[in-house]
Amino acid sequence: MSELAEKVQQDLVEAINNDDLVLPTLPEVALQIRKAAENPEVSVSNLSKVIGRDTALSARLIKVVNSPLLRATQEVTDLHTAITRLGINYSCNLAIGLVMEQIFHARSDVVEQKMREVWRKSLEIAGVSYALCRRYTRLKPDQAALGGLVHQIGVLPILTYAEDHYELLSDPVSLNHVIDRIHPLIGEKLLQVWDFPDMLVQVPKLYLNFKRQSAQVDYVDLVQVASLYCLQDTDHPLARIDALNVPAFKTLGIDFDDKALCADLEENRTMFY
Repeated sequence: MSELAEKVQQDLVEAINNDDLVLPTLPEVALQIRKAAENPEVSVSNLSKVIGRDTALSARLIKVVNSPLLRATQEVTDLHTAITRLGINYSCNLAIGLVMEQIFHARSDVVEQKMREVWRKSLEIAGVSYALCRRYTRLKPDQAALGGLVHQIGVLPILTYAEDHYELLSDPVSLNHVIDRIHPLIGEKLLQVWDFPDMLVQVPKLYLNFKRQSAQVDYVDLVQVASLYCLQDTDHPLARIDALNVPAFKTLGIDFDDKALCADLEENRTMFY
């Protein structure tokens, strides 16, 4: 790793450990949705009012309900019906995940493009995590999708830091080194600050540990397998990993030679776009 990358990594880790790193806060609408979700008496109408304040988010939820995996015989055109179809818990988790796209904004074109790439890939991995969860586990698909959406959330503060340090921004090799090395640590810290459940806090920290063996299938397994699936046939270093030797594949009992499975996963890669 270059001296620059080493120094930046030390600075960021030190800032995290001393609580000096300014982490982005969850958007207000996400906090309101979480508050609504914590109320066991919340109704679909009440939740519709909260989510309905964000028109872009409302449109995204309606689009998800009409995706191939969830589509009913009749197209859903309003938020109330969408939430009824998805269920309150799923609607809340999905909405919180999708709201995070609002945090992905930048001052420079280089960082903006990088953020968009991270978010697009996260959306794909969320869709595949959702499909794998439904097909192979009894875990909650909405939590699996949220795990996919946040698994690289730690890249955000690094890119924000880079915007204020031109020497890093102008050295893409060092920037990628820093991102690869410390985004799991920062992602874990960020989800803790946002009071995410521990099972999801673990996802950024552990999804790149391809020797990890879980006692029973969990959301890290799902995001890990979804990541490897989505990176197949690309020039990404993770595409060179032999999936058959990854414990999570064995835990889930997945066979990527199964054409029906691959067709299902491909269809779901774009369900959250």
